[in-house]
Amino acid sequence: QVQLVESGGGLVQAGASLSLSCAASVSGSGRSFSRYNMAWFRQGAGTEREFVAAINWNGNNHIYEDEDFREGRFIISRDNAKKTVYLEIEPLKPEDTAVYYCAASEALGLTRMATNYQYWGQGTQVSVSS
Repeated sequence: QVQLVESGGGLVQAGASLSLSCAASVSGSGRSFSRYNMAWFRQGAGTEREFVAAINWNGNNHIYEDEDFREGRFIISRDNAKKTVYLEIEPLKPEDTAVYYCAASEALGLTRMATNYQYWGQGTQVSVSS
């Protein structure tokens, strides 16, 4: 069982930076945070949940939603000792306004599919003013 708690959201101005955190607690025999691939998704008002970025178990590989990768605005990272995954966003745009969710996957490879993530946090709201 994995419990995820996001933090770091808030109201910020366009052009600023923000760092989101997702703290994990893992229970169960033989399980550890490092066995899970982690990801960030987001959902704006009236829109479907969309993939943002994912990172593999040891942090050596990551994938991003294609457009964001080209712009280089999102950086995902993790600290297995702290059982935490991070998402840095800079510069923020008004269209980044959404609830940002952290998710954990037991799948072997990185994936953009939300259905491949078994555990989800409650989300943290990011609102960007123009």
